[in-house]
Amino acid sequence: MGENMSIKGCSLVALIIIVLFVGYSYMIVSNGPIDPLGRLSFVKLENPDMYPGHPDSVLLGQYAQEKGSKCALVVHFAGTSTYSSYQEGNVFIIEAAFIDTQGGGSQSLSQINLLDSVKVAIFGVPDDRYKYMSDGVVYNSYSDLMKHVNTLAEEHGQQGPIPMVWHGTVRTDNPIIDQGCGFPLYFQILENTYGIIPAYVYMVYGMIFPYLNNHYWPYELANASELQQLYNNGSLNNNYVNAHTNTSKYYQNFTD
Repeated sequence: MGENMSIKGCSLVALIIIVLFVGYSYMIVSNGPIDPLGRLSFVKLENPDMYPGHPDSVLLGQYAQEKGSKCALVVHFAGTSTYSSYQEGNVFIIEAAFIDTQGGGSQSLSQINLLDSVKVAIFGVPDDRYKYMSDGVVYNSYSDLMKHVNTLAEEHGQQGPIPMVWHGTVRTDNPIIDQGCGFPLYFQILENTYGIIPAYVYMVYGMIFPYLNNHYWPYELANASELQQLYNNGSLNNNYVNAHTNTSKYYQNFTD
């Protein structure tokens, strides 16, 4: 009896703490410059994987319009793209990516150093570890990247918080477990903007977000292995001329 009461008491305390954390985080974030939505997608549907008219791009544009926003921010793990920003209907899509100079953990679950990941999650990203790319320019600091992002948003008439997603696509691993492209940068932006507690709260919310909002998710997960194979062998490569936009810049290789 006493043991059961003790368990119930601990559970109640834990529930109260969670409610306080969620409430605190909501109040902080609701008055901030970034509106964290969450994960955009699970696997790559086409290559290039973000351009005007691409299903993921259209979906992000819809999210932003529902928020009454003129801009949206999508973050990636830097690969073979210049991460150039572009117009998706009435919404200006700002692309940004991070370059991990000490590893490529977000590319594959097999590359993740768990101890390193824990250190980054607790203590944040060391100032000299990440570089960043947006619109073909490499930024050596987080502050320089965000200055660029905010300048673009201002130039395109943004008022209020910018909706933000991490792309979330996974090339080889289980897309349910692996949070995919851009996840570390998403967390870093949240932590730097709002602090560690809101970052964790909205990280968890962001993991749930696509199941509630992305109508492609059943198709993506049901066909994940096939789509990953098609992407990796080049079968999903799209002719950018036929895409009605000049996305040739997406094929430029980045080396640093």
